[in-house]
Parts: sequence; C-alpha cells; structure tokens
Amino acid sequence: MGNLLKRITVDPAICHGKPTIKGSRIMVTTILELLSSGMTMKEILEDYTSLEKEDIFACLKYAATI
Repeated sequence: MGNLLKRITVDPAICHGKPTIKGSRIMVTTILELLSSGMTMKEILEDYTSLEKEDIFACLKYAATI
C-alpha cells in the first residue's frame, strides 16, 4: 500500500482547504461519513468510480493521525 498519506492533499484552492483525495474534490470527511453510515468499501468504490481502495485506506489512516 505504500505511503497512503501521499494520497491526501490540502490545498486552499480546493474545497476551502479541507483534506481531499489527491486529484479529486472528494473530501476525506465524505468518505469517513459514508463508512460510518454503514456503506461498505465496495459500495463506495461503485459510487465513486475514480477512487481506488487505497484512497479509502488513506482516508482512514489520515483520520487516525489527527
């Protein structure tokens, strides 16, 4: 899985500087909220086809570091 946190970026010009998945406007909080609501990783990947499973793992790792 490499360095998962490289998949997360904070840019003041994107989503008001909130952490997003690199190369997208999908916020880390969006993925975390979907997981906490009961969605599975498979369901999230089906709804957000640009994501890879490592992006979801990166969101979880990011949340664990803050």
